[in-house]
Amino acid sequence: MQASAAGSAGERRQPGDKPRVVAHRGASDTHAEHTLAAYTTAFGLGVDGIECDVRLTADHHLVCVHDRRANRTSNGKGVISTLELARLEELDWASWKVLDDGTAPEGADRDPERGRILTLRKLLAALVDQRQDLLTLIETKHPTRYGGLVERQLVTVLREFGLTTGDLSQLPHVRVMSFSLLALMRMRGLAPQVPLVYLVEMGAPRMSFDGSLPTGIDIVGLDVRIVRRTPSIVRAHQRRGHQVYVWTVNEPEDVERCVELDVDVMITDRPRDVMALLD
Repeated sequence: MQASAAGSAGERRQPGDKPRVVAHRGASDTHAEHTLAAYTTAFGLGVDGIECDVRLTADHHLVCVHDRRANRTSNGKGVISTLELARLEELDWASWKVLDDGTAPEGADRDPERGRILTLRKLLAALVDQRQDLLTLIETKHPTRYGGLVERQLVTVLREFGLTTGDLSQLPHVRVMSFSLLALMRMRGLAPQVPLVYLVEMGAPRMSFDGSLPTGIDIVGLDVRIVRRTPSIVRAHQRRGHQVYVWTVNEPEDVERCVELDVDVMITDRPRDVMALLD
């Protein structure tokens, strides 16, 4: 298998190509976020990629959880970083999910994995099994009591799957994302061939509207609210040769705006709907 363009942010789109669709925490509109079912459903839809958040447990396992605490997305309580994986595996991580019509996701009662916490290793194994060039966006969550150990553990896991040496055919194409510039700089030192995404949210004082990014980073992840308010930011980054990812793109008018602006990636909770709009 051959690596693409020195593991750069490669996979450059041609002008006029549709933005790639990335499932935010899996198909999180129809399944509990960050569960294996959410990701396998997204694979079945034919998405271009998936996104996940990772946190370290007390015994240093990387798990796919967005919140600092377990309270919102499980039947337990407590700070993820203070709980061991065995304890997190005792919790139900899916029963909280109810669809708009008040029902549970289809087939929920027949899925033995539905309520289990998802480790990054298990997610990457599922991605590798797809044998596709799936864009795989992994966000490290900061601040955390473990600091740089998060990135060190992430690189260890990625190496187990051969995912630190650039994009390879029929394997996940990993991008590491963070709001923390320090975290991204740690990743650059540990795994320089893994492309980085600098996330920028509304109201961030460090936001630069001239399209500049820190040295060594050429992908920006923009809050969709920034794009709504100041669409010129997209052009500013494009003029500097940066790729532009936008999150979280759920509404039809935001999809249309991203297409008009020729963004590279739309990260969405509703991959089925967004793909239908693009078609």
